[in-house]
Amino acid sequence: MSTYQNKLNRFNLPPSSPEIAWLGGVAFTFLLAFVGYLLAQVPGFDQIGQLACAIIIAVFYRQIFSYPSAIRSGITFSSKRLLRVAIILYGLKLNIDTVLSDGLWLLVRDIGVITFAILMTIWLAKRFKADQTISLLLGVGTGVCGAAAIAAIAPIIKAKDEDTAIGVGIIALMGTIFAISYTIIRPFLPLDDIEYGMWVGISLHEIAHVALAGAPAGEDGLAVALLGKLGRVFLLVPLCFIFIFMMKRKNKDLKTTAKVEFPWFLLGFISLSILGSYVFGPVIPFPDALRDFVSTWTTWLLAAAMVGLGLNVSLRDLRERALLPLAAMTITSILLSILTYFIV
Repeated sequence: MSTYQNKLNRFNLPPSSPEIAWLGGVAFTFLLAFVGYLLAQVPGFDQIGQLACAIIIAVFYRQIFSYPSAIRSGITFSSKRLLRVAIILYGLKLNIDTVLSDGLWLLVRDIGVITFAILMTIWLAKRFKADQTISLLLGVGTGVCGAAAIAAIAPIIKAKDEDTAIGVGIIALMGTIFAISYTIIRPFLPLDDIEYGMWVGISLHEIAHVALAGAPAGEDGLAVALLGKLGRVFLLVPLCFIFIFMMKRKNKDLKTTAKVEFPWFLLGFISLSILGSYVFGPVIPFPDALRDFVSTWTTWLLAAAMVGLGLNVSLRDLRERALLPLAAMTITSILLSILTYFIV
């Protein structure tokens, strides 16, 4: 009997039942999220919360035990779809009156962040003589929205699947480290919740990492963090068209038809934030009990999404080709964190 079949049997997932396998993957992310919840009750770990505990458990679980490929579809669903649903629901927590005046300015900062991250990573890669393709992917991932940005840019620049996988792995790993570091140093920073949320939103890698690090800032701080981050996600669309133009200019014979998926959850986030600020409560009754219920489930959806993200971090995949691009991306991320800290 093959190793693959043995893994399926361990989870009682027959190869002919993709729906069961999918449900098993989703359930597995919620199981580890629950373990993270339990760990967050332990003194010491309660300082970083359920979200950070869940992703730490997921990363270590992946390195020690791995997981059957049969349930990968469910894990991917949690890390991507559930994450976007949670982000949309977080719109209910956004008080537009608090952040409206900062929204456009955040977008301007987001443009600066993306430009700095890409150019600095490329410049360091040239100095280190690192792989240019991987470094470019990491620069885009650092500046925009992590793995999603890498996946969108990779076909445009004709990156190999191996390079794309390495880039996604590095972004997931380093983004997790940075997000957890932010939650640890949060109590020692002279920033209020809104300022901290801005810093998180314009400096961290993945949306999940922003949600993780922004959670200690409370509802308003996290909402601002998501607003800043979603602005960077929104800018992925014009960035992709810029890369298409550059590639066509570099080689007139290159015909790129890569499609860029519009970040529809950005519209959902904004729509619910408008409803939550001006409709639910002032016009339509919205009991506190219902609001608390939505808030609780939003946290659990985020925890499951972060488990899915953590389960995609493979330390073994970071081989020799990745070390120099990793160094360039790490330095860029540190500089980005420092620079954005002083402009919030």
